[in-house]
Amino acid sequence: MSNLTKNSEAAKALSLLGASKGGDERARRLSPEERSRIAREAVEKRWERAGKLRPASERTGLRWTHKGSFKDEFGIDVECYVLNDDNKTAVISQRGMGETLGFSKQSGGRFPRFINGIAIAKHLGPELKQKLDNPLVFQPSSAVPSSKIVDKIHGFDVTLLIDVCKAIVAAEAAGDLKQSQDNIAKQAHIILNASAKAGIKGLVYALSGYNPTAQEVIEAFKLYVQEEAKKYEREFPPELYEQWYRLYEMPVLERGKPWLFKHLTVNHIYYPLAKSSGRILDLLRALKARNGNQKKKLFQFLNEIGTRALRMQLGRVLEMCESSSDKPAYERKIVERFGGQQELDFFATSEDAKS
Repeated sequence: MSNLTKNSEAAKALSLLGASKGGDERARRLSPEERSRIAREAVEKRWERAGKLRPASERTGLRWTHKGSFKDEFGIDVECYVLNDDNKTAVISQRGMGETLGFSKQSGGRFPRFINGIAIAKHLGPELKQKLDNPLVFQPSSAVPSSKIVDKIHGFDVTLLIDVCKAIVAAEAAGDLKQSQDNIAKQAHIILNASAKAGIKGLVYALSGYNPTAQEVIEAFKLYVQEEAKKYEREFPPELYEQWYRLYEMPVLERGKPWLFKHLTVNHIYYPLAKSSGRILDLLRALKARNGNQKKKLFQFLNEIGTRALRMQLGRVLEMCESSSDKPAYERKIVERFGGQQELDFFATSEDAKS
C-alpha cells in the first residue's frame, strides 16, 4: 500500500472518529507506523461490514519464531511452537492435541469428534469450546527459505490442553466417559499432575533467579510424567495370571486374586529380581511403609532401571509358565534358573497381598 493510499485511508478513519475537519492534515502528521495501523484497521472494518472478516490470526500475521517436537524426548511426533505475538504464545499442533491424549496419529479426526461428543462437550464450557472450534492459524518463520514455505499451520495455545484435561477428569468423575476412554482419562491425569509439578518448580526457579537449561526443563518434566504414569501402569501382564491359574489348577476368581498369587509374586518375581536375593524386595517394602500409602503397588517404588529389570523378570517367568505342562515342571525351572534360596514365607504380611 502506497503512502498516499495510507494517508487517504487514515484520513477516512479519522473522519469516522469525528475528525472530519483537517483529517488530511492530521493524517500527514502521523508517523508511518500509525498511518499503517489506522489504515489496516479501516480496511478490516470494511471487511467486517461486508461479512468477509478473516480470522484474527490471519489478520495479525502470526508466525512462529521457535519450533520443536516431542518426538525425541517423549516418543510422540507432536510439533510445538512459540509465536511472535506479545505473549509469546506456546502452541501445540492441532493433530498433536489428540496424540498427546492418546489418540493415534492416523486418526486425525478423532480429537474434534471427541470434544464434540456428548461425553465431554458439556464439561468444556462455552468459552473453552469456542477456542477449540477456532484454532490459531499461523505461518512459518520468515527465516524459513521461500522454497520450503508450507500452508498455514493450525494449532492451539498449549494451556488449552490443561483445560481439556480438566474437562476429561470432570467427565470421568461424573461417569460420562465410556470404558474405552479410560486410557484418555489416564493421560489427562498424567498431564495435569506432571504439568502442575513442573510449573511450581519453574516458578520457584524464576523467583529465585535460577535459569535452568532447556535440557533441565525437559528432564524434569519427563521425570514427573514417569512418576505419574506409574500410578496407572499395570506392570504384571494378565497372561502371567492366566498361566498361574492353569498350572496351579485354580478356578478363576471374578474379583481379586487368589492368596497363592501373592506368594508367587513375592517369591518368583520380587525375591530373585536382578539377582538381589531379596534385597530389592526389602527395600521396596521399606519404601512402601515409609510412604504410608498401602494402595500403591511395590513396582511403583522402582526407579527407571528397576522397572526395566522387573519387566525382564516378568518376561522370563512368563516364558517358564508357558513352556511348562504342570506345576512341578514350572517350579523346577524356577529353582534351576533362580536357585533354591527363594523366600518361602507363605504367610507373609498382608500389606504385600495387593502388590
